[in-house]
Order: sequence, then structure tokens, then C-alpha cells
Amino acid sequence: MHFKQDFFEQLDGFYSQVYPLPISNPHWLGWSDDAAKLIGLQKPNNELLMQLSANYAAPGASYYAQVYSGHQFGGYTPRLGDGRSIILGEAIGPNGAWDVALKGGGPTPYSRQGDGRAVMRSAVREFLVSEALAALNVPTSRALAVIGSDLPVWRESQETAAITVRLAKSHIRFGHFEYFFHSESRDAGKLTQLVNFTIQQHFTHLSADAAGYKQWFYEVVQSTAKMIAHWQSIGFAHGVMNTDNMSILGDTFDFGPFAFLDTFKENFICNHSDHEGRYAFGQQPGVGLWNLKRLAQALSPIIDADDLIAALNTYQTELVNQYLSLMRAKLGLPQASINSNTCTQAAQAELDQQDLQLVGQLTVLLEANQLDYTNSLRRVGQIDPSSSYCTLRDDMVDLAGFDTWYQAYQKRVGEVADVNAWQGDRNSVNPKYILRNYLAQEAIIDIEESGDNSKLLQLQQLLSRPYDEQPEMEDFAKRPPEWGQGLIMSCSS
Repeated sequence: MHFKQDFFEQLDGFYSQVYPLPISNPHWLGWSDDAAKLIGLQKPNNELLMQLSANYAAPGASYYAQVYSGHQFGGYTPRLGDGRSIILGEAIGPNGAWDVALKGGGPTPYSRQGDGRAVMRSAVREFLVSEALAALNVPTSRALAVIGSDLPVWRESQETAAITVRLAKSHIRFGHFEYFFHSESRDAGKLTQLVNFTIQQHFTHLSADAAGYKQWFYEVVQSTAKMIAHWQSIGFAHGVMNTDNMSILGDTFDFGPFAFLDTFKENFICNHSDHEGRYAFGQQPGVGLWNLKRLAQALSPIIDADDLIAALNTYQTELVNQYLSLMRAKLGLPQASINSNTCTQAAQAELDQQDLQLVGQLTVLLEANQLDYTNSLRRVGQIDPSSSYCTLRDDMVDLAGFDTWYQAYQKRVGEVADVNAWQGDRNSVNPKYILRNYLAQEAIIDIEESGDNSKLLQLQQLLSRPYDEQPEMEDFAKRPPEWGQGLIMSCSS
């Protein structure tokens, strides 16, 4: 790996230098060739294994943990920071630089009496979901590898430590800006320095001045809305949408008790600590805006309040437009366009509302009939819109309700000239395979009980081609067994 150290060299006071602690008997549990290409790596080797397990120093690495704060479950915590993640630097790849971090690399000044380790089950889950989301075209951090060990760590019981090697275009999060805004000195100088750095590194088309700041925050709002629209369209629940887990680039990261929906439930909660459902699946769009408002507050010393409010006011429109575009593609609804004609804009707005209602009625049917979200959307690729018969109907209990919806759906889709091509387009955007929690759990159990990572590798390969028919893997597309339905995870999972 070839590193540059812009964050480390330019932002003194934004981190603590700390060195990772080695793990014993390190071994590769998983490796992503796709992620490796991002930073110019080829195949894994023993020297790299020893570097990424902290047994050898990585040439050119600086090793540091960033400091930040954040709102956790709605309450402000003034000092958080990288409690178990240590950044080596920005690895230079063919198309840009990626932060390389060892998640589970040992304690830092921000570990809050924790051991700074990741348990194997959480490391495996982060590895799998990072690469699964990337294959689904969702903005996300990546996972280069997961490294196992025989180092014992204690949670509810004794487990073994592991390291996820995380790649991120940036680890800067909303909480970084909150940290300097809410500090006793309210350090506007460091706040400005951080904004300038973020623009210079990641928004190079913008200027580091008042006009650039205004546009920058607008783009942060837009990218956050797009990310959450993707989540809602694929049925992904993050589980811990604290402001310290929100990327300034609109990338999904900091995976804990995440889940993909099995049976569709608007109020699905995947985090066993979320007793009030703050981060339930259906709450995610609203929480995204709430978090952006906390970021806007932190930026208020350097960006005009009217500009912040104007940007925030674009969030809902962007999220709805993105979600609607994604769902139209999934359902095969013609994508209409707006031109400058006022009447056309009004007609477009009416059509948008009709389509949102059509999508909403489908999700209500899925929930009322207790149907699997991913499998139901995949079956859209079997529909002939001109036929009165629809395979989705076979799964319904409320036949009258479905028939009413399907008639409106057929009318909206209209005439399809090439049904096979239309069905192929649906299958190209509706995945057959997702990372179901029970599948990850089965892979974890095999590793825990016998050290066998073959199911992990099989699952990784499957999820790298989520839209493809893979007949030999058909069982992985089935609804979970009863024990695996709606699994709820802990933050350490």
C-alpha cells in the first residue's frame, strides 16, 4: 500500500496518534478482491496479513484515532471518537485515495474503558454488509478483509477478537463538526479548518469561502437524502443512526445491528437497544433530516442561517425523488421528465403523487399479507403487464385488495413492446440475494464452532452478484426459517 497522510499532517488536534495492538495467530477469514482493486492491491499474502493484524508495522502508516462527538439516540455525548478503529492513512488507488482503518485494532484514548477490540461476529457482519451494499449500488464504505485470531475477549461471554479492514473515502462524520461547535471554547477556527479540509479533499469543485460553504452543505444534504432513499428502496435498516455514524459524504458506514427486511414491516427494529423504535426502518428518512439539522447547528458560526435552512428544505424533495426513481425502476413504471412548462410540472407532480401512492399501497399489501420484501419485488420480473395473471397474487391473502392494486398498476405501466426485455430490466434492479441475518449467523456459527469459513466465503461470492440467477445457490434466496425471521442484534454484534 502507498499512503498519503493529509488528515494526519494537516489537522493536528483532530486526532490522537495511537498504535494498534497485535492479535495472536492472525488468519484471513475473508478478502474482497473488488475492494482490494480500489487501493491497487492484488491477492492477500502473509506480509500484508501481519501488517493488517498489527504484528508488523505497515510502511508509510501513521496510525491515529480521530476525535469527534455526536448525538446518540437523541442525546448529546460531548466526546466519542474512534474507540476501536485506528486509521493507517489514505491509501492511493487507481481512482483516488481511501482511508484504511483497522476496526478492532485495540484501545485508543476514546475507548471509554473498552478494550478496543471487535469480536469475530461483528467483524464478519461488517465485512459482509459492506461488500453486499456495494454490489447493490448503495453508497457505502468498503471492507478489504476480515482477519480472525485466537485472542480471547469478553462480552457477555468469552469470544475471539477479529479485525475488519475498512476502506472509506473519508471517515469525517457529522460528529466531527459537532465536537468543535459544542466545545467550551466553541472553536470556530478549527471548525473552519475542518470545513476547508473537507472541501479541498472531497469537494474539489467548490471554493473554500462563503459561497463554497453554502453549496457544500447543500450537497451534504443531497447526498444524505440519496443514501437513505437507497436504504428504503432495498429494505435496509441501519439500526444506529447516531450523528457520529453519519458520513459527511453520504456513504453508509459504522455497521452494528443492521438488517435487511425479511417480511416487510414499516416499524421493523433491528437493534435490541432501540426500545422506543427511534431507528426503526420507517423512521430512517426523518432521522436523516434530524441529524442534518444537528450538523446545521454545528455549522451555524460559519454558514448563514438562511442558507442552512434553504439547504435543509431540499432534503425531503430530494429523498422522495430519489426513492421514487428507484422504485419506478423496480416496478417498471415509466420514468417521466419535467421540462420548463408550468403545466407539465404540475402534471409531473400529480404523476409523482400517484406513483408514490401506488408504491405505498404495494408495501401496505406486503405488510398486511406478511410477505418477504426482496422476494416479492424480485417476482415483478415474472410479470407480463398485459396479462390478467400475476405471480404476486399467488402469495396474497387479501386477493381483492391486490386485484385493485394490480389493475391500477397495469394501467400505469401501459403497453410493453418487449416483455422479456422489460422483465430483464426488473431483474437487473431487484436483487434475488441479500444479506439475510440468519445467513450471516450461520456463517458465524461455523467459524465459532469449527473455524470453518467456507460458508462465509460462499456467502461473500453470492452477494457479489445479487441480481444474477445462481441456481446452485437457490436456497439462499428463500425466506428465513422461523428462528431466523426478524433477528434483532446488539450494537456489539
